[in-house]
Amino acid sequence: MTKDRRNRAWYGKLDKDGFIHRSWMKNQGFPDHAFDGRPIIGICNTWSELTPCNSGLRDLAEGVKRGVWEAGGFPVEFPVMSLGETQMKPTAMLFRNLLAMDVEESIRAYGIDGVVLLGGCDKTTPGQLMGAASVDLPAIVVSSGPMLNGKWQGKDIGSGTDVWKFSEAVRAGEMTLQDFMAAESGMSRSKGVCMTMGTASTMASLVEAMGMSLPTNAALPAVDARRMALAHLTGKRIVEMVEEDIKPSDVLTREAFINAIMANAAVGGSTNAVVHLLALAGRVGVELSLDDFDLGSDIPLLVNCMPSGQYLMEDFCYAGGMPVVLKQLAENGHLRSNTTVLGGDILAYAEGAECFNDDVIKSFDEPVKPAAGLRVLRGNLAPNGAIVKPSAATDHLLEHEGVAHVFETIEEMKANIDRDDLPVTKDSILVLKGVGPKGYPGMPEVGNMPIPRKLVRDGVRDMIRISDGRMSGTAFGTVILHVSPESQAGGPLGLVQTGDRIRVSAKNGTLDLLVSEEELTARREAWRPEQPHYTRGYAKLYVDSVLQAEKGADLDFLVGKDTRPVTRESH
Repeated sequence: MTKDRRNRAWYGKLDKDGFIHRSWMKNQGFPDHAFDGRPIIGICNTWSELTPCNSGLRDLAEGVKRGVWEAGGFPVEFPVMSLGETQMKPTAMLFRNLLAMDVEESIRAYGIDGVVLLGGCDKTTPGQLMGAASVDLPAIVVSSGPMLNGKWQGKDIGSGTDVWKFSEAVRAGEMTLQDFMAAESGMSRSKGVCMTMGTASTMASLVEAMGMSLPTNAALPAVDARRMALAHLTGKRIVEMVEEDIKPSDVLTREAFINAIMANAAVGGSTNAVVHLLALAGRVGVELSLDDFDLGSDIPLLVNCMPSGQYLMEDFCYAGGMPVVLKQLAENGHLRSNTTVLGGDILAYAEGAECFNDDVIKSFDEPVKPAAGLRVLRGNLAPNGAIVKPSAATDHLLEHEGVAHVFETIEEMKANIDRDDLPVTKDSILVLKGVGPKGYPGMPEVGNMPIPRKLVRDGVRDMIRISDGRMSGTAFGTVILHVSPESQAGGPLGLVQTGDRIRVSAKNGTLDLLVSEEELTARREAWRPEQPHYTRGYAKLYVDSVLQAEKGADLDFLVGKDTRPVTRESH
């Protein structure tokens, strides 16, 4: 092969530097002809035993390698930081940008021509995409896939969604601790990500809708042999993408992001998609704002999957998966033409799609819920915006005015939420401060605060909760999130006091604190930020540099990309 590929600057030189690059690689048994100029494909793997969602990626990497070899490429696997959503403290979101840095610099520093991104758990997919987009070499995604359906007492149970429900039932005295513990063992029955439409499955769905993976990537179970076959085909395809020079910037256009917004509404996707899509758009230079998410507000909920519906990802797969959703979006004028990693149009992903269970994937005419896309809220409590997920909310609470009960910190909330004398009613609005990007730090998934135990005992299962944090994609309820600016950055949320009245209108897109401007001015003058929780290392860098939620909570110096070749040698 004679094509002057990127890898030739590492492995094609007949000098000391070329000798070093080739010789040390040969200690793994690679022969001379592996360095003959063929495409070298990096396999960016987030496998880790501390990231159970991604525990199957070691095997999938072998499938990718088979496809790369078949297509005449040279596969090389490399590790990057793995973010175990269920295992990391204080929150995996704190480290999403660190993973993106790891991915970006690894791709840039090594002599590869294209990359396959192996991820799955909530923050790994967006982190990998952000890093790859900033280098803009040919890239494609293979997700780890969802777990098999959870099983307990002869019924299906779903990751996260049923955890929240069972936890509240225990607090209400309706479920024994013994049963709660028994359900734990049946919840996670195989390798893979949450089998609800949580953030991991949402991001896999949106990656498919944007054309950054092969069709069917979103829903094939992690342990399904077809996912290994998909990995093989992806390895084959990335070699072809290098030949065709299809890069993330060719696929991740504004049209792709709008398609993702539409798809997120149709599948009842996670609110976390907002911060991830905004951050990714910032990396590729696409103009995308929080207000763009209102474009999906009138899209009906088509996928009857927890937490907004009844079924799980395994059922979604067997019903036809994302190709069926894309077909319905296309037929109803909500899927924009756009290039994919296959080189054709995203509309091709929907061709021939067939629904095999119309109770799992509904139609536009008979949806799970009408007009169920995310709503953007603005007002004097959220000048830069906040979001709510109507598909997972209680309808009557989406238009509500109530009295605030404020928790200044997460510790105060946890210490007091179960007090029998907590002065709240079902009409109260719970407010939690200090859980934004800077404040926690990392913007954790604590926005879906527990319902006060005294109300749980009375049968209350939802009430309005407002914070500058996030919530799990598996969670549900009338939860207002991502309030910006956050309290730690001096946003109005930091001025709210117990007893204040707050008005919420999802219909009008408003979120207002009903306190006079004179009173707010006085409070603002007396307000002081909380002392930082971290004063060194990456966490300090994060707190000093992180953008607010409406900018995707990326680090300010990482926005954009750098595609310049690396010219200086290491010896």
